[in-house]
Amino acid sequence: MTKMLKGFPKNFLWGGATAANQLEGAFDVDGKGLSSADMIAYVPKAERKNDHAIEISSERLEDILAGKVNARFPKREGVDFYHHYKEDIALFAEMGFKVFRMSIHWSRIFPNGYDAEPNEAGLQFYDNVFDELRKYGIEPLVTLSHYETPLGLTQKYNGWLGREVIQHYVNYAETVFTRYKDKVKYWLTFNEINVMTMSPFTGGGVVIDRVENKQQAIYQALHHQFVASALATKRGHEIIPGAQIGCMLARIESYPHTCNPEDILKAQHENQMNLFFTDVHARGEYSNYMNRYFEENNIVLQTEPGDAEILKNNTVDFISFSYYMTLTVSAGPEGEKAAGNLIGGVKNPYLQSSDWGWQIDPIGLRVTLNTFYDRYQKPLFIVENGLGAYDKVEEDGSVHDTYRIDYLRQHIAQMKEAIADGVDLIGYTSWGPIDLVSMSTSEMSKRYGFIYVDLDDDGNGTLKRSKKDSFNWYKNVIATNGEEL
Repeated sequence: MTKMLKGFPKNFLWGGATAANQLEGAFDVDGKGLSSADMIAYVPKAERKNDHAIEISSERLEDILAGKVNARFPKREGVDFYHHYKEDIALFAEMGFKVFRMSIHWSRIFPNGYDAEPNEAGLQFYDNVFDELRKYGIEPLVTLSHYETPLGLTQKYNGWLGREVIQHYVNYAETVFTRYKDKVKYWLTFNEINVMTMSPFTGGGVVIDRVENKQQAIYQALHHQFVASALATKRGHEIIPGAQIGCMLARIESYPHTCNPEDILKAQHENQMNLFFTDVHARGEYSNYMNRYFEENNIVLQTEPGDAEILKNNTVDFISFSYYMTLTVSAGPEGEKAAGNLIGGVKNPYLQSSDWGWQIDPIGLRVTLNTFYDRYQKPLFIVENGLGAYDKVEEDGSVHDTYRIDYLRQHIAQMKEAIADGVDLIGYTSWGPIDLVSMSTSEMSKRYGFIYVDLDDDGNGTLKRSKKDSFNWYKNVIATNGEEL
C-alpha cells in the first residue's frame, strides 16, 4: 500500500497566474495586432445589464473599429506588464514563486492570426520574460490561447467557427514551441475552454449574431479547438523533449439544491456538461451523454476523417483548472439566485459570498480535486483560485487584506486534505498575484493580487506597485511548503 501523504510534495509548484490580455497592455506596440480582448469596453456597474458585458455584436464590432464608440478599453492598457515585467517578476521572486502562469498574446506573434511570418519583436518580448524568470529560478507555465483570439481570425473566419483556424493555431503553437523549447516545459492549450458555451466571443472570437443556430456554432467551434489542442499536444511532445502539456477547465462543481431526485439528476447533468471538456482532452473521445445532448438539441458536428484518431492519440499529460466557487442547482423555479463566474445558480445557505456575489466554498475544492482524480487518474494543477475584492489603501499605503488571506488559507488547507486523500496535485497558482483588469467586467476595483497596482476603473493612477499584507503571508506559505497557513 502507498503511504498517505501528510503535506505538500517537496517539488510542489507554488506561484501565481495571469493572462496577457489582462496584464500586458501595449496593445499597439512593436507590431502587435488587435485581439478579441481589445474590443471589450469598460461599462460602469450602474450601466451594466449584467455583470458579464463581454459579448459583442457585428454592428458593435464595426462601430468600435470605425472609432464610433466613445469608451475605454482597459484590456488594451492592462497594468503595463510589458514595460514593468522586470519589476513584477522581481516581486514574484521575492515571494518565492516556483512557477509563474502567463499566456502568450497570439496577436503579438501573428498580428492577424493567419500571417505567413511571425513578428520578431513579439517573439523577443517573451524571450526576455522567460530569461527574467529563469534568472530567479521560476518555471514558466504558458497558456497558448487565453481569451486572446487575433481579431483578423474573427474577421476572416468568424473565429474558431472556421476550420481553417486549426492550422493557423497549430502553426502558432509550432512557432512558439520551437522558439522556447529550451525555456518552457509546462504548456496549456486553451484557457477555460468551456467558456465558449457561455461567451463565444471571449472563448473563440465568434460573433454569435452572424450564425443562425447558436448551439450548433458553439459546439462546432469547440470541436475545432479540441482538434487543434490535440494537434498542438502532438507537436509539443515532438518538438520539446519532456514537455508537459495540459488542458484547462473552468471547473464549477454543481450541488443539488435538495435531496429531491429531480435536483440530484439536474446536478449530475450540470456536472457532466462541465466535465465533458476534460473528457475529450483526457480520454480522447466524446462522452456518450454528449451524443444524446447533441441529438436532442439538433446539433450535428461537421468532422473530417482522422479527427477521432487525432483526439484519441494525443491526450493531455495533466489536467489544470480554475476554481472559485461551487453552484447549487434546482430542477424547479424555487430558491434565491446567486451570482457566479459567467454562470449563476441557486443560493447555497451554508456558504458566504464575495463582494461580487460569488459563493465561497473551500471544501468544494477538495470535492473537485477528488472528482477529477477519481475520473481521470492524471496529475492535477490548480492554475486559478483567488478572491476578487475591494481593497482599501490606508494613509500609509498599506492594504490589510485579511479577507484574502482567510480565503486562500481555507482553500490551501483543503488542497492538503485532498493530497492526503491520494490526489496527485502538482501545483497551485493563485489568480492575479498582481492586480490586473477583470476579465468579465474590465474593472480594476475587483482586485485579486498580493501586489497592489495604483490604477482605478477609469484608468487613473501611477501604476506604482506596492505589497499588501497577503504578500508576506503567501511568501511564508511558499517558504514552509504549505505547512504554515
